[in-house]
Amino acid sequence: MEKQVVFKAKLLPYLLVAPQMIIVFGFFFWPASQAMYQSVFIQDAFGLSSRFVGLGNFIALFKDEIYLDSLATTMVFAFLVAFGSLAVALFLAVLANKVIRGGMVYKTLIILPYAVAAAVAGVLWLFLFNPTVGVVTYALKTLGYKFVYTLNGGQAFALVVVASCSKQISYNFLFFLAGLENVPESLLEAASIDGANPTRRFWTIVFPILMPTTFFLIVMNSVYAFFVTFSVIHQVTAGGPNRATNILVYKVFHDGFLGMDLGSSSAQSVILMIIVVSLTVLQFRFIEKKVQY
Repeated sequence: MEKQVVFKAKLLPYLLVAPQMIIVFGFFFWPASQAMYQSVFIQDAFGLSSRFVGLGNFIALFKDEIYLDSLATTMVFAFLVAFGSLAVALFLAVLANKVIRGGMVYKTLIILPYAVAAAVAGVLWLFLFNPTVGVVTYALKTLGYKFVYTLNGGQAFALVVVASCSKQISYNFLFFLAGLENVPESLLEAASIDGANPTRRFWTIVFPILMPTTFFLIVMNSVYAFFVTFSVIHQVTAGGPNRATNILVYKVFHDGFLGMDLGSSSAQSVILMIIVVSLTVLQFRFIEKKVQY
């Protein structure tokens, strides 16, 4: 029978939790409550007065074709970033798990991009694909392909997807590699003796063991795609060209801080929060059922 530890100081647990709760309240609950409050008002151009409009801001958004296009762009962008970075990270983790000589160097090089800030990563991709002086752009031009993302919306969208994935791959790689190192070798050896090829061993043994890790990363990647990618888009394309990369989080910034339309911007942030929370709940509701812990 295990001995239960009891703290004699009744206030100690609350004091230990208090710093984290203060941070959560200051950076999440308070801004969220302010956004919900401002979303039902319309302010004048100078921010001196406001008028209560109820759900007027929300109704106007869903009648706005620009906002609906941004919503569709965000969904496609989030799907490509979340699952694209997961697939590449899993592939690299499987390869890294098999490397014997120089394994630490290989793993370190893959992890390094995660140490780069998102804004800095955006600037690096901006220089690489700059239509005038970009190294990659010049290489593509010599091959006969003209890459001018400042004029081509499809190219701009592909660029921000790749740039956003490049940073998140390192994060996913760390978790997948840790999960792969915990796969029992005895199971793989037994399956090999039974005649299972490497592909079959991966999908029937390795991947089911990695499902808890994969589920966690799906949730984290979804949050990353909807929110953290703002820095990359702001540095590389600023939502252009022709709103091709104007995802919801960037539109909130553009309308609120540049357009000074705080009512509409707050309503957009509330909708964005509802979308992310809803997706997270659905993931826990349906995907977690298939996870074997």
